[in-house]
Amino acid sequence: MEIKLRFLGAAQNVTGSRHLLEVDGIKLLVDCGLYQERQFLARNWEPFAVPPESINAVFLTHAHLDHCGLLPKLVRDGFAGRIYCTQATAEIARIILLDSAKIQEEDAAHKLERHQKEGKTGPYPEAPLYTTKDVEACFPHFEPVKYAQQIKIADGIEITLCDAGHVLGSAMIRVDVNRNGDKRTVLFTGDLGRAGRPILPDPSVPEKADYLVIESTYGDRVHCDTCDVKKQMADVINATRDRGGNIVVPSFALERSQEILFYVKELLSENAIPHLIIFLDSPMAAKITEIFRNHQELFDEETQKMLREHHSPFDLPELKVTTTSEESKAINHITGTVMIIAGAGMCTGGRIKHHLVNNISRKESTIMFVGYQAIGTLGRLIVDGAKKVRILGEEYKVKAKVVQISGFSAHADKNDMLNWLKKLESPPKQIFLVHGEPESAKAFSEFLRAKTGWQVSVPAYEDQVVLE
Repeated sequence: MEIKLRFLGAAQNVTGSRHLLEVDGIKLLVDCGLYQERQFLARNWEPFAVPPESINAVFLTHAHLDHCGLLPKLVRDGFAGRIYCTQATAEIARIILLDSAKIQEEDAAHKLERHQKEGKTGPYPEAPLYTTKDVEACFPHFEPVKYAQQIKIADGIEITLCDAGHVLGSAMIRVDVNRNGDKRTVLFTGDLGRAGRPILPDPSVPEKADYLVIESTYGDRVHCDTCDVKKQMADVINATRDRGGNIVVPSFALERSQEILFYVKELLSENAIPHLIIFLDSPMAAKITEIFRNHQELFDEETQKMLREHHSPFDLPELKVTTTSEESKAINHITGTVMIIAGAGMCTGGRIKHHLVNNISRKESTIMFVGYQAIGTLGRLIVDGAKKVRILGEEYKVKAKVVQISGFSAHADKNDMLNWLKKLESPPKQIFLVHGEPESAKAFSEFLRAKTGWQVSVPAYEDQVVLE
């Protein structure tokens, strides 16, 4: 039996997740994500490391764009197998991929027009990476499965999805190989959630794993307590209200937007913040919130209890959901303080850019970041203290107050991950750290070795290992 593992993305960076597991020639791809850091964007356009038609199946951990965003290209280029994931992930991926294609088509058109006016060409093709038609073509390949359901790919190869507790429908991918009594278990955590977070259950703990591929996004730090998140939010909202500015929140449409609404509702019920208008200016987030309402079976016990008592965390009288671009533009004409929640979470596209244009040079306003900002993204430039930023082709001075609330993260920190790992029945033979910037992954590897004595490595892009 020969098992090979190849790291085709999210290796010493945090987007573009793609891991290829090959068992005696059978190829399984775990995630097929889009690169979002500027320095890695060219990788999205490169041919796949192996012919797409040679891949037997894809297993999707969750529907964030950095994990599913390259699926349309994979299918267009020849993949003909099944894409396995939970039902919630399949529903959310449809929304996110269609939105991604629309943005790419619009951005490509605007870029072509701008370059023609300026008489120059860019480093990437002036065409969308994939189109809406390409996205539609990949949906028939989706095969929704339940947690704990065993999927037989071939004789002696079974895959099981386990709840990762990261976002709605997120899963770890456990691959059990049994060839003539020779057994191996390889576990891909995807993005691992945190214990004690609102809405979703804690991450499940599989009994064992010989080999672990685990994220390291926050492998070099410890999050603040969840109770601090509410206080920080209240402080930001109240201070901005006193200054007469707006609270602009770049937010991921999946999970983060819903979690913000959850906390805002709690703060309002505690009279900790004033009653101000809250705009969810993201058609995608609005659609995903409906999927949350339709998959209450995936909520934790506390949230299900709230629902049984008719206290939905997503129903706020102050909430205004904008769907059209005209409604979005009208927000800029409202006087007084409002909260604007819009995507994308790293400011790489979407309506958030327009709200930044209207607020980033206002010293009264606050840009409140509630998620990880990858190196090379507009969000990271702002968080890192840039005095000027380029948005939609124009340069703007950063005068607004910039706040980052890291405790919102749906990613486990180094202590969360250590505590989760300690629950395994036996030590793994090897741990591979992915989905983390080099400093974070290196720090986490040293931390784990010191705490456990286990074998830990940080693979580089396109590294391949043979699993003994």
